[in-house]
Amino acid sequence: MAKAKKQTTRGRKQDRARVAGGQRHEVSYESKKTGRSASAVKKAVKKVGNSRKRVEKRLARKR
Repeated sequence: MAKAKKQTTRGRKQDRARVAGGQRHEVSYESKKTGRSASAVKKAVKKVGNSRKRVEKRLARKR
């Protein structure tokens, strides 16, 4: 039997660094975190890409 590969945290870190604009739970989380609407989060993702840092920066700036 083949030995199972050791799981790393690399994939998790990469996933947390992104906002999936099409997934309701991610948009909802970001919306609650920043105090902005879900549509504002989606617009920010479309405008600046799916990098969480850039999306949060954009949402903070628009206040």
